[in-house]
Amino acid sequence: MAGEAPVAAAAAATTTTTKTTTTGSIESHKKNRIQVSNTKKPLFFYVNLAKRYIQQHNEVELSALGMAITTVVTIAEILKNNGLATEKKVLTSTVGMKDENKGRFIQKAKVGLSIQLVNMLANVLTT
Repeated sequence: MAGEAPVAAAAAATTTTTKTTTTGSIESHKKNRIQVSNTKKPLFFYVNLAKRYIQQHNEVELSALGMAITTVVTIAEILKNNGLATEKKVLTSTVGMKDENKGRFIQKAKVGLSIQLVNMLANVLTT
């Protein structure tokens, strides 16, 4: 069916795994984390997935490297402008990795943006 592909991708994204980075640190992938790419899926795939995660977990963490950082910011702004979420935490860092094309070690910017469900009752009371 046509609707099964996004669900399968969402299920793959919710798997909890652990990986060791090139710096030796261990990163645990949470069930409510979405690793965003600006080349693999369209923008609104991530927007809809983030909406679903916020409804399920009341919070979602969007994570991206390099050029995909602008996509994460756009997703967060769409959710904020629709009144669905507010920013909770922003984390920035650099990650060392090997460039696939040139074979050398490079530093890439990394961002983690944690957003949470807007308390709808609070919104009604303040407006």
